[in-house]
Amino acid sequence: MLFAPDRAGQDLHKDRAGAARIHDAGRSGRFPTRCARSSLAPMPDLFDSPGPRAETAPRPLADRLRPATLAEVIGQDHLLGVEAPLGTMLAAGSLSSLVLWGPPGTGKTTIARLLAHETDLHFVQISAIFTGVPELRKVFEAAKLRRQNGKGTLLFVDEIHRFNKAQQDGFLPHMEDGTIVLVGATTENPSFELNAALLSRAQVLVLNRLDDAALEALLARAEHELGAPLKLTPAAREALIGMADGDGRALLNLVEQVAAWRVAAPLETSQLTARLMKRATQYDKSGEAHYNLISALHKSVRGSDPDAALYWLARMLKGGEDPRYLARRITRMAVEDIGLADPQAHGICLGAWETYERLGSPEGELALAQAVIYLALAPKSNAGYAGFKSAMAAAARSGSAPPPKHILNAPTGLMKEQGYGAGYLYDHDAEDGFSGQDYFPDGMKRGVYYLPVERGFERELKKRLDFFAHLRSKRQSGGGRES
Repeated sequence: MLFAPDRAGQDLHKDRAGAARIHDAGRSGRFPTRCARSSLAPMPDLFDSPGPRAETAPRPLADRLRPATLAEVIGQDHLLGVEAPLGTMLAAGSLSSLVLWGPPGTGKTTIARLLAHETDLHFVQISAIFTGVPELRKVFEAAKLRRQNGKGTLLFVDEIHRFNKAQQDGFLPHMEDGTIVLVGATTENPSFELNAALLSRAQVLVLNRLDDAALEALLARAEHELGAPLKLTPAAREALIGMADGDGRALLNLVEQVAAWRVAAPLETSQLTARLMKRATQYDKSGEAHYNLISALHKSVRGSDPDAALYWLARMLKGGEDPRYLARRITRMAVEDIGLADPQAHGICLGAWETYERLGSPEGELALAQAVIYLALAPKSNAGYAGFKSAMAAAARSGSAPPPKHILNAPTGLMKEQGYGAGYLYDHDAEDGFSGQDYFPDGMKRGVYYLPVERGFERELKKRLDFFAHLRSKRQSGGGRES
């Protein structure tokens, strides 16, 4: 992806009426600032007029390759195509407030800048990390003045999820009356990080992580700008793209480093990886990636795919996840998805957990990996899990219904007089060691919660269940206590 700088410098000027006016002092020459026409021009600033060396000052490759039009943006055709959301908005000449949600280096800032350019809106950029309520008030006041002069404002808020709920509410009246078109950028799930009122007034657009084809196109564009191909073997070129991990900005930074090397022959993969560090894996132990990856691990185990399960386990460990958290979740998988189809699974997980506690990382992680393999290949049953959930729902519906008196102990004479224990049949004295009595509350229809499957050890448990069900029916029809 091709990107604007993360944050543009902004200088605050006051016109002769004393009203605050924000203007962008950090744009490159490619994107001229579109200021509102006004007789009250801002006072000249030392930084407004570039010096004679500004045109020849070094610029990072990512800055030099920043797209001049939305058509040059790579990897987001699902948003920018003719029939795509932004394409249809621009064709209609009506841009609504947006939340751009996607990984780093996918073009959120660049798209916001170009949307302002395409719609002739004044572009203002702030970061939720460095902006407080006083600064926001100045931005809104400047936008109001600009609107009075016939110029709209596109307010781009980087890291918008960093604002708390009350600060997010501060945008609402200015969005509703048209003072600003808000474009927020976030790497976090808006459903969790942004409040409902803001989301109801803005359309959420998801930017994709750049795939290998998009990164290859970006690499080719960078080589054209540099005037020569990188001296890399095809395998090393592929490895370079892999190092970027879907981040266009990271790729351009890597390209800039490689281009600066003076090498006689194309570098092999081993030479490249020795000189460059791979981009750190995107993983937030408290963010959405954490929950997405544990979900992927759990579903791979449930789907009996040990290879996928090992991959997601490794991804989480590489990302810095606490192995104890993984041990707990793996044990949960055993009781939820394997259950009594393989009663050993639970014990194997506990053993792996204990092994990790004794060995620590990295040696103990192998025990967790072996537990994951065992679970993935074990027969699956959620009958116990589903039966327990059904029983919990029945318990909630039945309230505080007491047990039937015949299965209650009667340690005192008064309790015996009240009928406690009367009619109880001791199962060990019954034929087949089974009395067939009813143990549900009086007046409650007998529930059926556990339905074992014909897999693994539950096949044997189903035979036992059917055997007792038949005996129960026989005993109760023969004069036992009816349900």
